[in-house]
Amino acid sequence: MTRPLIAAAAQFASRIGDLGANFDEHRAWVHSARAHDADLLVFPELSLAGHHGAEALLDVAIRRTDKRLLDLSREAGEMILVVGFIEEGPGAQFYNAAAVLKAGRLIYLHRKINLPSYGRLVETKYYAQGRFVDTHAIGEDWRLGLLICADLWNPALVHMAFLHGATLLVAPISSGVEAVGEGFDNPAGWAATMHFYSMMYGAPSIMANRVGTEENLTFWGGSRILDAFGQPLAVAGDGPELITAELDYGQLRQARAMLPTVRDSNLALVAREMTRLTDTLGVPDIIRHAE
Repeated sequence: MTRPLIAAAAQFASRIGDLGANFDEHRAWVHSARAHDADLLVFPELSLAGHHGAEALLDVAIRRTDKRLLDLSREAGEMILVVGFIEEGPGAQFYNAAAVLKAGRLIYLHRKINLPSYGRLVETKYYAQGRFVDTHAIGEDWRLGLLICADLWNPALVHMAFLHGATLLVAPISSGVEAVGEGFDNPAGWAATMHFYSMMYGAPSIMANRVGTEENLTFWGGSRILDAFGQPLAVAGDGPELITAELDYGQLRQARAMLPTVRDSNLALVAREMTRLTDTLGVPDIIRHAE
């Protein structure tokens, strides 16, 4: 049997736009996670820049090959890191991105797709939109489905990640209590969302949030690691904290045998209906859609 995967999530308060201080903070959490023999360490969304780091966009954006990123990964040894940053891509396009790093190499990158522009969130002002949902193998059995924060509020993106073979959902987030608006309970919403996805798709999940206050947002922490039945293995409080848990692939096999959501997804039907929906909504005459 595959040995358990030791997963970790680090939650803390990034310094807005201070790359140097944030790299130092990351190194401290890397050393702490290594002391727990972690195989995988997940940092929050935009962990190197801060939630409002894009207000100094040209000063904090870095390329995916930035030496500091690779050096951070070398310090982690064989431990895999998921690090949030503002990526400067080709043609001076800027992305809210998460890098997957191992042994001094970038092994995968996800660019956030679902950029929120509601409540107190204005990401479309700064970032280009990611265009792909994919997964990346980090072992014989474990394949990351990596999505960033609001990506998970588009269930179709999560569904695609699992149909691409994900066996572990990783969610760096930056969730403030006031982000959406009065009456919307972000902490409860995220708890329900992570439970639902792990339970529905029979896969463990890791959510890493930040803490502290940045301008008009109060970040509540609550990072968590869930098992393949959606049960919490570790849940952080509202302060800086490292949480760890062992993830068992044998349990994932059991969960998917009991509830075969991935197996029973009818790809041909989904593709057909999405094409039909696109064709219908693309017709200027809205009467056709009403029919």
